Amino acid sequence: MKPARLALTHELVVQYGLSNKMKFMSPREAFDSEVKKFHSEDYVDFLRRVTPDNVTNYSKFLSKFNLGVEDCPIFDGLYDFCRMYSGASIEAARQLMTGQADIAINWSGGLHHAKKFEASGFCYVNDIVLAILELLQTNQRVLYVDIDVHHGDGVQEAFYHSDRVMTVSFHRYDGTFFPGTGALDENGGGNGKFYSINVPLHEGIDDSSYQSIFQSVIEKVMDSFQPEAIVLQCGADSLASDRLGSFNLSVKGHGDCVDYMKSFRIPMLVLGGGGYTIRNVARAWTYETSRLLSVDVPNQLPPNVYLNQFLDEPVLHPNIVDANLENRNSPGELRKIEQTVAEYLRYLQGAPSVQMQHVPGDIGGVRGDDDPHADRDEDRNTDKRHSDISIGRKRKDKERNVDADERDYYDGDRDHDRDADQGRRRVNQRIDPVIMLPSTPLATNSVADAVSPGAKGGGVGRDGVFAHNNAPGAASNKDGK
Repeated sequence: MKPARLALTHELVVQYGLSNKMKFMSPREAFDSEVKKFHSEDYVDFLRRVTPDNVTNYSKFLSKFNLGVEDCPIFDGLYDFCRMYSGASIEAARQLMTGQADIAINWSGGLHHAKKFEASGFCYVNDIVLAILELLQTNQRVLYVDIDVHHGDGVQEAFYHSDRVMTVSFHRYDGTFFPGTGALDENGGGNGKFYSINVPLHEGIDDSSYQSIFQSVIEKVMDSFQPEAIVLQCGADSLASDRLGSFNLSVKGHGDCVDYMKSFRIPMLVLGGGGYTIRNVARAWTYETSRLLSVDVPNQLPPNVYLNQFLDEPVLHPNIVDANLENRNSPGELRKIEQTVAEYLRYLQGAPSVQMQHVPGDIGGVRGDDDPHADRDEDRNTDKRHSDISIGRKRKDKERNVDADERDYYDGDRDHDRDADQGRRRVNQRIDPVIMLPSTPLATNSVADAVSPGAKGGGVGRDGVFAHNNAPGAASNKDGK
């Protein structure tokens, strides 16, 4: 795995001075028991054991768990990688749950394709589902919004029969584009009927069309569902000029969605996701960090150690929109989608009100796998949120056409762009997630959390603790408390 886009994002956040408004924390890795709250035990055990060196010993399990394929390769440190980004999302959710923050960001998270029993689309552990399960302990209703170009199928499937989680996904859909799901009529089942909202879009959608349907749908959802917490997946492959995407959104257009969600002033977890033109991913997530902080930053990029990565245009808002790309989303089609979504929402019998579940006493702390109290509490408090997980829905056939665009995910012989862009600085060091707490008023509690990947070049040590110029509010507690 190449953490280049995370390193670039962190460097820009630091050099724009946004880090001075944040308190950094270092989250722990997720425990096996936490990962198994959603994923099956045999799948988690396989992830923990398999390596490139012993993969032949497990060959009969590869197809079962969808591993060792083009979009889900096996690499050294695979499970540690999953535990890092998942632990960051879980800790960020807990910061919201305990009222220590109003907004949390984990740009290393947002892996929305992973299923209970298998990997999918570069996603191995679904940190989004794990974070939502945490939020459901103290919130009756959680809204999940996905602006990745690909359908958020793993999260939808997990809560397909739940009326406590509403999933809303804006994505490209034509029946063949990966993952092949996300049709308008996929709207939930059982208790979750009409709690899965899909907005299937065609290629070439621009800022104006996207904002129109995004704000129209979200406004109706907020009025009908009345969530107490929001999880926003900000996959940047919906940007124009993305290697895998096919939308035509500018950096600002993408960020406008984040701004709009923030305007509801509801506790919100903001996550990363897809994005395969790494310099534009870093631009988008940096801009969105500034919007979450309500800080205006100049268009000209500040001096930074990765400036050679931005030789195309050393600005935050380059002209990436393709003026010649046809917007295949007609106003009539978009209106029809809006009307259908409105009809679905009218079927809801008001926002559900449920009996709140027992909240574990260690919600702000950490329990290890060897803590007998953790298992005892889990056995005693088998709550509704676990029965909300749908595990039996069949997935549609998937198109795995990623040959030329998988290059940001591989090293060695499969690294197609190893020698590309001569003269650019290589960015391939390990990145550990960190939590950052902005020190300026943002929402209701005057505090916001951000979980972000640390970069050595950006002043973050290998343990992920922020230490850039002794910035005000920088956390030095490695336990993340």
